[in-house]
Amino acid sequence: MDFLTPHPGPTYDLQMSGYQRLSGLDASFLYLETPQQPLHVCSLLELDASTVPGGYTFDRLREALAVRMTAMPEFREKLTDSFLNLDHPVWVEDENFEVAHHVHRVGLPAPGGRAELAEICGHFASLPLDRSKPLWEMLVVENIAGTDATDGGRLAVMTKVHHAAVDGVTGANLMSQLCTTEPDAPDPEPVPAPGGAGQLEIAVRGLARFATRPVNLATKVLPDTVTTVVDTVRRALNGSAMASPFRAPQTAFNASITGRRNIAYAELDLEDIKTVKNHFDVKVNDVVMALVSGVLRQFLIDRGELPDSSLVAMVPVSVHDRSDRPGRNKVSGMFASLHTEIADPAERLRAIAEATSVAKEHSSAIAASLLQDWSQFAAPAVFGAAMRVYAGTRLTEARPVHNLVLSNVPGPQVPLYFLGAEVKALYPLGPIFHGSGLNITVMSLNGALDVGLISCPELLPDLWDLADDFATGMDELLAATR
Repeated sequence: MDFLTPHPGPTYDLQMSGYQRLSGLDASFLYLETPQQPLHVCSLLELDASTVPGGYTFDRLREALAVRMTAMPEFREKLTDSFLNLDHPVWVEDENFEVAHHVHRVGLPAPGGRAELAEICGHFASLPLDRSKPLWEMLVVENIAGTDATDGGRLAVMTKVHHAAVDGVTGANLMSQLCTTEPDAPDPEPVPAPGGAGQLEIAVRGLARFATRPVNLATKVLPDTVTTVVDTVRRALNGSAMASPFRAPQTAFNASITGRRNIAYAELDLEDIKTVKNHFDVKVNDVVMALVSGVLRQFLIDRGELPDSSLVAMVPVSVHDRSDRPGRNKVSGMFASLHTEIADPAERLRAIAEATSVAKEHSSAIAASLLQDWSQFAAPAVFGAAMRVYAGTRLTEARPVHNLVLSNVPGPQVPLYFLGAEVKALYPLGPIFHGSGLNITVMSLNGALDVGLISCPELLPDLWDLADDFATGMDELLAATR
């Protein structure tokens, strides 16, 4: 939750001559991707075009972005591999990189409101990225609420980056490089990309890394795993373990997903969150989890589908400050009980705060690189076969690993400008998975709490009902302080 606090930008693993090899965890997001399960992360920015120096035009924005890209080598890299490579693919410089290949423009039909914006952005989120190019795209949306951005009206920008390239921290770092605290900030200094790689070099170095895996498995991964299992059993016996996977109750959004996506969003006052936090003497993250819990509880009650047992959220945990492994994804996760079975909001908040404290302690006791190390050994075929088995059986419904992904990203509390346009809201949108077809990510930004929801319309066609419940859920928590 505050686990995704921005961290210094990624450093290149240049033990190889000029290019960076994906870690097992990075590559797993490639191996697990299917047409039904695209694994990219998105964000939706609402912008005020009146602050753009010289005025907004699409060409001017794209030119400014091209200048910004000269300082961001991650946006100029693509995947490459060798058919003889026994290790994971590598990032290399795209010598034919053109910003125009990645940035698109669309105008909303009248009236240009949130329904029209969410529809086009949901469609954009459902489209896979072209793996022959750098793994990102951007959609500039004009005619928001019928305004003309060239006359200083409103604008929206949807970004999409593959999860193989970013996690919460690295994604936040990249977004921070696209934004400035002044609308007319100076151009950045260019940064060179890592360079290229030949097929033979990729294969030879991949073989060398592959050969070290048995030693690493025996000397590092297995001992850490045994320690983690023993500690988890001990914690389970004395009641100090986090919620268990595969113990979540079944809901409408715990089933196999399709390739279609729908999004919704909400915005709250961050001061309201702090008011509840101070009254109950808990963490901001506890309040966010209680808010989500109350919203999901009421949503399921309205549908007559509230389970007797608590929903379980998978909360990403950044280990950038605890892991020395290479790669862009340095993340673990904890399973957190949302205590949706408790009706009283104050009692529910206290129960969540206690359970989350236990879960954080349990999570921090697990070796920071354990997930990264295990993913290093699983071949693409293993990942793909496991996902096909899980998605193709009733396991997705009968035994959900967890009910949803819930993430809280703390952002800067100052005005931000995206290529000169003031950022009015930034809604983060993470991926969804077979068996867990709902992702709720919140971000605090300049006094607001922006909530992004993404799902599959076959599972949650009424996603806006869920988003609109956030205002009511916030009122419920505020009422409990009086």
